[in-house]
Amino acid sequence: MRRLNRKKTLNLVKELDAFPKVPESYVETSASGGTVSLIAFTTIAFLTIMEFTVYRDTWMKYEYEVDKDFTSKLRINIDITVAMRCQYVGADVLDLAETMVASADGLIYEPVVFDLSPQQKEWQRMLQLIQSRLQEEHSLQDVIFKSAFKSASTALPPREDNSLQSPDACRIHGHLYVNKVAGNFHITVGKAIPHPRGHAHLAALVSHESYNFSHRIDHLSFGELIPGIINPLDGTEKIASDHNQMFQYFITVVPTKLHTYKISAETHQFSVTERERVINHAAGSHGVSGIFMKYDISSLMVTVTEEHMPFWQFLVRLCGIIGGIFSTTGILHGFGRFVVEVIFCRFRLGSYRSTSVPLPDGHTSNHLPLITDNSMH
Repeated sequence: MRRLNRKKTLNLVKELDAFPKVPESYVETSASGGTVSLIAFTTIAFLTIMEFTVYRDTWMKYEYEVDKDFTSKLRINIDITVAMRCQYVGADVLDLAETMVASADGLIYEPVVFDLSPQQKEWQRMLQLIQSRLQEEHSLQDVIFKSAFKSASTALPPREDNSLQSPDACRIHGHLYVNKVAGNFHITVGKAIPHPRGHAHLAALVSHESYNFSHRIDHLSFGELIPGIINPLDGTEKIASDHNQMFQYFITVVPTKLHTYKISAETHQFSVTERERVINHAAGSHGVSGIFMKYDISSLMVTVTEEHMPFWQFLVRLCGIIGGIFSTTGILHGFGRFVVEVIFCRFRLGSYRSTSVPLPDGHTSNHLPLITDNSMH
């Protein structure tokens, strides 16, 4: 009884078989079918390799939300070289929220030579080339995010030659912390001194003939310092055409959380607009000579996350490729055979034209003559 029930169950399962097997004796092979099969297998292999390449790759996902953190401090990383002696220039930050000078004790004033060495000039040229490509192809920023902490440092390399030239410039580098509100970081003539109504610089003792605010920005970033990240002003060089000249940079800082498979950091991206003009009070161009970086903090925060295709999605896409190609090639092959058979059938029918046979009464017969034994002889 159990054996009978098992046999019925097996028969029922066989009837549910969605993949019936055709005996090989009923399968007809052809050269056209083999050619189509070869093309299908080649296409499947090529698309599988391409799909595996996509599976191994990652992409960056951008999400936006309101930045609710206004209590923490904002770090500014600075490395700027000005073509003036260190005793003639001063750098500080004016916090617009409290109208007071933020502490700039974290900055170092180092006397250097303004002209770069050959190796440093090559570094600057490559950095400017990367900056121009970033402005044209914004997708390269994703590659930079992925390579953070893996690529070489973007800092200016030290001089490889022992220059005997006396220092004629001042390198101001280091970092400082400010409130997360709009502010103004500036480098101008004279050291900054506190003032009840704001702040002032001791510029009276410096001759106007020594003013030269030609400068080079080797690095400027906001937030956590991440090696390998290239910022918009890195590698910028400006040459002053006049002693009394003002350089202005209007910066919008966007808080950014970066999450990749290599790092997880909180940094800041920024965009910048540049402007420069000569100070001439007689012509109505008022202001103070120097380098002014006016920054503002965006209220939006960007979260950049590196994502990867799940393995199950890769399998689903792979099955879709294989099944789709087999189905498509089968349909195309069947349609091609149908077209060929129709054309050949018409060709064969056209070759059997009717033959006219004269009759004794003068009429003609369009029927084919019968083959008799006499005609065979």
